[in-house]
Order: sequence, then C-alpha cells, then structure tokens
Amino acid sequence: MKDHDHPQSGLAAFLQEPLARVLWSRRTRRVPRGYDVPAGSASYTSKAEPVPLSKLEEAILIAATGATGLTMPDRPWQDDETGDPIMSKPNLVMEGRTAGSPDNAQGTYFFMINDEGTYFIRHLPPPEEGIDPWSEAALLSRAEAAKVRLLDRRIDVPTGMRDFPAYLDSNRFLSNRPGTTVFFPVVDLSHQYINGLMYLLTQPEKARPALIDDRNFYRPAGTKKWIRNGFLNKDIKLPLGAVYQMRTEIEASLLVQNLFLTTEALGLGGWIHGAISPPVLMGDPKFRGRFGTMLGFDYVSPKWRFMDLLRWHTLPVRAMRHVRSHAVGLTHQGEALIRCKCPPNYASMAEAVDTVVAGKFGPGGLYKDAGIFERIYKGDFGARYLREAAEYEQDVIACCRDICTYIHETHGRFPAHCEAIHAPGIWLQAHHVEEEYYEQLFRNGLTERQRQHMSRWHP
Repeated sequence: MKDHDHPQSGLAAFLQEPLARVLWSRRTRRVPRGYDVPAGSASYTSKAEPVPLSKLEEAILIAATGATGLTMPDRPWQDDETGDPIMSKPNLVMEGRTAGSPDNAQGTYFFMINDEGTYFIRHLPPPEEGIDPWSEAALLSRAEAAKVRLLDRRIDVPTGMRDFPAYLDSNRFLSNRPGTTVFFPVVDLSHQYINGLMYLLTQPEKARPALIDDRNFYRPAGTKKWIRNGFLNKDIKLPLGAVYQMRTEIEASLLVQNLFLTTEALGLGGWIHGAISPPVLMGDPKFRGRFGTMLGFDYVSPKWRFMDLLRWHTLPVRAMRHVRSHAVGLTHQGEALIRCKCPPNYASMAEAVDTVVAGKFGPGGLYKDAGIFERIYKGDFGARYLREAAEYEQDVIACCRDICTYIHETHGRFPAHCEAIHAPGIWLQAHHVEEEYYEQLFRNGLTERQRQHMSRWHP
C-alpha cells in the first residue's frame, strides 16, 4: 500500500481535494494557532500553543513550487507565407514547473523560513519517470535535496525594530512568528533579459524594433549602427523602460498563488502579504548599518558619473552612494546559488551574452541535447525539430551584445532600468489556524479542511 492510500491520512485527503472547491473556498486566514488578537471589543486570547508545520506539510509546499516534467515546443518554426525559418527555440530550459514562465526562463527562487532555520530552495530536475512524485517518501527526499540551510534560525529583525521599513503596520503582529512557515520569492531577471532581447531581434525584417534609452534622452541604446544598416527599423522605437523586466517577474506571482491554493487544499492558514521589505531582507547596503547583512545577497553599487545627475537625478554625496545598488547574486559557503548574467560575475556583458547563447546552442547546450527532445516528442519528431527549427543568426547575437554592453557602460550596471534580481515584495505565510478564533467571530471562518486538519495531520 502506498504512503497516501490510508483513508485517514492528511496526504490522502489533500490529493483528493477537488480544484473547484479549493478555488471557491480560498480565503486569507491570518491568525496562526496560539496567537492573540488585540482588537478592542473583538479581542481574542488563544488557549493553544503554536504548532509548526510537519516536514511533510512543508515538503508539499516545496513541491508546489518545483519542476513537474518536460514542456513541449508546440509552435510553428516556419513563416506561413514565405516558408522561411522563424525563431522557435526561445526556451531557456525545457523543464516545466507548476507555473508558467516567459520563454520558460524559470528565474524564480524561493527562500523558506521556519523555526529550525532559513533555507534557500534550489531548483531540482523533474522527478524521475516511474516514481510517484506524491508519495510521502518522494516528497520528503526531494524537499531535503532542495533545501540549503543558510541560517540555523528564523531570519528576522530585532523585536523592537518590527516596524517600517522592516514590517508594515498590523502585519508585524502575526507575520513570521514561531510556528509559521514563510516562503519568500526572488526572480533572476538578467538571464531572460538577454534571452528576451535576442527574441525581439529575431522578428521579421522591418519589424525589428530600434531600442532607445529613455534614461539617456531617448538616444539609440547601442543600436545606432544597426539602425543605419537597416537591421533595425528606425520607425519602431522601443524604450528600454518599456522593455523593463521582460515580464519575467510574473513567474513569482503565479507560483505564490499556487502556494496559496496548496495551503487551502491542506487545510492550513495562508496569507500573501508584504512583510520584511526586500531591501532589508536581502541585505541592501542602504540598510546593512541598521539591520545587518540578513540573507547576504551580493550587491553592486554603480560609481557615480556626471551624467547620472541628469539620467538618474543622483549626486556624488554619501547619502546617495548606494541609491542605485542592486543584487547580482547569492553565494553560500563558496557555492553560487544565484549568479546573474552581468559583471562582476562575468568580465563583460559580451561574455555574459555569449554564455546565454552557449547554454542554448553551444556544445552541451539545451538545443544540442537530442535526448531531451526524444523524451518530449514521439518517433523522430524531436530530431526534425532540432534540425529544422532556426537558431540565432550572428547579427542577432552581435546586436544583443552591443545593446547589453551599452547598458552596462552607460549606466554602470545591468540591467539599468530594472534590477538584476527582482523581489516582488510579498511572501506567503503558511500556518495552522487558530480555529476557535474563526469559529467565535466569523460566519464562514473555516472550511471542513481546516476543522479536520489537526486530526488528519497531527493525531
């Protein structure tokens, strides 16, 4: 009998929950088990003690952010009128995840915070074929393989500093408390920023946009040569500020919603909110003097240049020294957990661009691995796709190099109009709900999932 076949087990109940009912009953339940609610005449005092999530409960939540199998390149690779090849190899990876991603960039990483420590959740490949990914053994083993323990404690600011800019208003009373588990997402934008630029540059002739810099008087963004020779259309002007994050930031919000629905299906309390603000939590130099290094991201602070006065309205004064700093990576015990495609991680932006290209089309690159596409396609269709679908032309790569080099040389960082690592400013907290509080005050405070959770999961 499989681990989840027992009718009374919490895992069995979770796997049998209908999506429609979970969607319909999804509600924020902020109050964790064991916590009081000071609210005037509606105040509530808990008689319970906090109960942390079990390792299996957390493993299910980790699985809700992870890889699930291989995606399909179900797209045309020829122009329907001319028959010319079109770019149909935009993906950065082929491993699919529980939420979608532009060009399957999969740039979102999670941190998990609980009573035992603060963890980075590394990307794992999809489960091997033939293994039940929802068995208790598989869930627990994959969760342990994904977790990198950064701290042996729950990361937080000192008790007396639980106000802005660390926490917002009433959030500080119930957020990131003992017994709760928190998931905090960040998104590496740099990889897809380069990949997305190249995809823009593969548009049909006369439809390739001329990128301009709205932070530098709308001048060509390293594209003057390419406008003059007709590779880019001077009449289709695209500001770098409009390109912004290449939509890659959407990944995190989709994954957080998946986490929220998973907490509901488990019968837990779930709460998406802004808690420790990202610059504080990530260790931005502007806040290290007050809060310390926190998660300890690697930051770059561009040197001030005279034109920054006009481009970014900054001055060469101490107070503005780190105003344009941004995170470019995360290293733990010598391992680069996140390494953005930009200096100082690479000697130049040309090298960073070439690394992205090589990861797709170089020896050992994604689109040179026939075995992946044999697992995706039936018969020899994978080989046909690899043989017939186009790769980047050299002009596309060279133009992308020029744009990225321009951004870094002009603004002292890459990207300039958004961060290399974006934090949406939200996290999801999962906890056992304070049942009596919801029963006492609200007409529809709990579902049967919440009422039965403790007996199913913690008998």
